[in-house]
Amino acid sequence: MKKFSKPTSEAELEARVKALAGQTLAQLALNIHWTVPDNLKRDKGWIGQLIEVHLGASAGNLSEPDFQNLGIELKTIPLTAQHKAKETTYVCVTPLLNNIGLSWEDSCVFHKLSRVLWLPIEADPAIAIAERRVGKGFIWSPSEQQMDELQRDWEEFMELISLGQVESITAHMGESLQIRPKAANSSVVTTGIGENGLRKQTLPRGFYLRTSFTNRILQAIVQS
Repeated sequence: MKKFSKPTSEAELEARVKALAGQTLAQLALNIHWTVPDNLKRDKGWIGQLIEVHLGASAGNLSEPDFQNLGIELKTIPLTAQHKAKETTYVCVTPLLNNIGLSWEDSCVFHKLSRVLWLPIEADPAIAIAERRVGKGFIWSPSEQQMDELQRDWEEFMELISLGQVESITAHMGESLQIRPKAANSSVVTTGIGENGLRKQTLPRGFYLRTSFTNRILQAIVQS
């Protein structure tokens, strides 16, 4: 597989992003001798991995931003035919233990979302996976209002978790963020805190950005 070095500056990263715009997933896969999957349900992370390789992302599954040296996180946005976010955007794993004293500024969500490279990808089911094109990416940081929204949601969720009420959290809660189970199936469990303060087995959770939040970001870019 062809290797791409990590970008050494934001300008270099932006140049690589610009070069990807308009290319199909088949073209990108051919560059690194990958096979385009027939079904993304079995290869849900394939597109993200394809883009990571071409842009030289280095963090992998770490809790740090994908471009560690630049402090920039990569997020692909699957778009509908109406150019809206097709699904929520995964941010990071929700910590269910050892949260006492954890501040917003020290959280994984804060570090992942402080500086983000958004890369739109066609996701209309009418377009074959191989023929879907990469859109125009852009680098974004939350406005003061957006950061306040994210912090407020995060703090409310973390308070519930620390009080042993993780099971009470539903996908309907949160203005910009939501917490949902993140596991291949219900047999995958992790350790959390129950209402009695004792450790218990529960489903792993993840933080996700709501589509309403990402659509506001997209709309602001279109209007700028």
